[in-house]
Amino acid sequence: MWDDVKQLAGRIGNRRILDLFENANRAGEFSLHAVGMLFDYSKTQLDDQIRAALIKIAQDAGVEARRDEMFGGVKINETEGRAVLHTALRNLDGAPVLVDGKDVMPGVVETLKRMEAVANEIRNSGVSDVVNIGIGGSDLGPKMAAIALSPYHDGPRVHFVSNVDGADISDVLRQCDPATTAFIVASKTFTTIETMTNAQTAKDWLAHHGVSDEGRFVALSSNAEKAADWGIPGDKVIGFEDWVGGRYSLWGPIGLSLMVAIGVDAFRAFLRGAQEMDRHFCAAPLHQNMPVLLALVGVFHNQVRDYATRAVLPYDNRLSRLPAYLQQLEMESNGKGVSIDGKPLSVNSGPVVWGEPGTNGQHAFYQLIHQGTRTVPCEFMVGATGHEEDLRNHQDLLIANCLAQSEALMRGRSMAEAREILRAKGLEGDDLERQAAHRVFPGDRPSTTLVYPLLTPEVLGRIIALYEHRVFVEGVVLGINSYDQWGVELGKELATSLGPVVRGEVSSEGKDGSTRQLVEYVKLYS
Repeated sequence: MWDDVKQLAGRIGNRRILDLFENANRAGEFSLHAVGMLFDYSKTQLDDQIRAALIKIAQDAGVEARRDEMFGGVKINETEGRAVLHTALRNLDGAPVLVDGKDVMPGVVETLKRMEAVANEIRNSGVSDVVNIGIGGSDLGPKMAAIALSPYHDGPRVHFVSNVDGADISDVLRQCDPATTAFIVASKTFTTIETMTNAQTAKDWLAHHGVSDEGRFVALSSNAEKAADWGIPGDKVIGFEDWVGGRYSLWGPIGLSLMVAIGVDAFRAFLRGAQEMDRHFCAAPLHQNMPVLLALVGVFHNQVRDYATRAVLPYDNRLSRLPAYLQQLEMESNGKGVSIDGKPLSVNSGPVVWGEPGTNGQHAFYQLIHQGTRTVPCEFMVGATGHEEDLRNHQDLLIANCLAQSEALMRGRSMAEAREILRAKGLEGDDLERQAAHRVFPGDRPSTTLVYPLLTPEVLGRIIALYEHRVFVEGVVLGINSYDQWGVELGKELATSLGPVVRGEVSSEGKDGSTRQLVEYVKLYS
C-alpha cells in the first residue's frame, strides 16, 4: 500500500517546499482550523497527490473502523486482550461505553467523584505540599500538565518524584515540611520497585521527624489489598481499570495531583478540552481531521522520506516537559518491530522524538537542524497570547522567533546570498568564498506549526488528545499494537535479578564479562 506515495515522493526531485507557495492559496489549502486551534502543514513537501495517497493509506489500513472500535470498547490491545479506553475517562456527557457488554461509564463517573472528594479534602486540610510518587506515565503526564497549567494553581504546592536515584526524593523532601506534607503513591500494581522504594523513603522521612503517616498517603492503584498491607486504608485508594494504559492515564486517578493543584473545575475543563478533540477526531472526514493529518505528515516524513527523528518545539515555556511526555507517548507506543500478527514490519516503526522549548533551543541544537547533514522535521507550537498580559512584548518576540525559525528552515540561504552579505562587509577573493560556505543554509527543511489562543486547561487537553490520536493513527497505518510495551519488561526483569548481585548477596557468575566488571568496580566504592 506504500507504492503510490513512494513513487510520488520519488518524483519530488529538485522541487523545493518554497516552490509550492507559487500557489497563492497553499497556506489555506494545507492547514486546518479545528477545536479552536490552527494546524499549518504547508511548509512540507505534501502536495495534493501526496496527501491523497497518504489518506488512501489510512483508509486502506482501516483507521476509521479501528477508531470506532477503540471508542466502542473493542479489545484492540490484542496482545494483552484489553480494550483501550482512556477516552472514556473524559467522556463527561457522552453515550454509554460497553466492555464485555457492560457499560463502564457509571464507574468512570464514580471514580471522578472520588477523585474530587479526595482532592477537595487535601486542598482544605491545611496541607502545604503534595508529593506525587510514580514513574513513567504516573509521573510524566501529571508533571507535564502541572507545569503547563501553573497559572491555574490555587492549591498546595505539588512536587513529583520518579527516579529511584535517592537524589530525586531527597531534593524534593528538602523543600517540604513533614508536618504539612501529603503523598500520592501512583502504581497500578502497587509493586513498581522504583515507586515503592521512594514511597517507603517518604514514610521513613515522616517517622524520622516524629510525624505519623496516618492519613498522609493516598494510593492510586488497582491493588487495594497491597495498598492496605502497606498501610493505606481503602477509603484512600483510588483504582482504575486495565483498559487505561500508563502513558494514557493522566485523565483519571493518575491526574489527582493535577486536580489538587488546579482544583476540580479546572480539571474538568481539562477533560472537556480533550473530549472536544475526541469528538472532532470521530466526526471529521480524514482530509479535514487534525489528528489524522498530523499523523500522515509524520508518516510521510518517517516511513516515506526516511527522516528518523522529529523535533517537538513548543514556544511556550510552560510546555517545557511536553517533549519528554511525547517521547514516552510516541516511542513506547509505536517503537515496535513487528505487526499485530507477529510479522516483521516492512517499513520503519516510530521515529525518535525529542525537543525543548523555544527560544532556548535556538541557542543549543537549532544549529544542527539548520545546517546539519540530516533533515529533522520540526513541529512548532505557540500561543497567540500569554498569561503575562503586562509582558506582551515578550510574547510578540516569542511568536516572531517561532515563525522566523520555520520560515528560515524552509527558505535557507544560498551561496549567492551568502556572498552578497559578505561582499557588503568588504570580503573578497578566497576569503569570501571560504567564509560564505559557512553561511549557507540548505533550507527545504519541513515543519508544521500548531497555534492556539492561550494555554488554558481546555487547550492543554486538546493538545494532549491530538497527539494521543496521532499515535493511534500512525500505529494503525503501521499495523502495530500501540498499546502494549513488552520492550520495557526485559530491563525490569534483569534489574530484579541484578539487585542481589550489586548488593553482594549472590555471585555475578553467569553474567557477561562486561556486567561482572562493572559490578566489581561499583563494589570498590559501595
